[in-house]
Amino acid sequence: MRWEHPDGFVADDDTARIDLDVVHGFLRTSYWAPQIPRDVVAKAVANSLNVGVYAPDGAQVAFARAVTDRATFAWIADVFVLPSSRGHGLGRFVVSTLLEHPDLQLLRRTMLATADAHGLYRSYGFEDLSDPSLFLGVARSPAEIYGQP
Repeated sequence: MRWEHPDGFVADDDTARIDLDVVHGFLRTSYWAPQIPRDVVAKAVANSLNVGVYAPDGAQVAFARAVTDRATFAWIADVFVLPSSRGHGLGRFVVSTLLEHPDLQLLRRTMLATADAHGLYRSYGFEDLSDPSLFLGVARSPAEIYGQP
């Protein structure tokens, strides 16, 4: 699928078009994945529903992905807009295009985690968990997973 932004940016769900160097480069600067190896990013992208946003010159400037079975559940992850392309509403654009994707309609549950974009996601209907005690998780440090300090 392809979506157009008024400022000439385009979004699409073509995984082959994703620039792994851009995605990996940004994630290495993020608070949620600073030590993630490139091969792990490649595997995550290959196994997700992805939306890339591209500038008029074709360079990738934003990204979001959904880890999903495309039937009942999705986890929204790795949403970003490169700093040099902020100010055009691309955060909303990439989130909207991902959430509007036909494969993510009628899911029983869509979740995400954020440290700093609660307002953005609440505008799409995301809410605090009604009963967080129902949810459990396993968290491993980057050192445990990747063998890095």
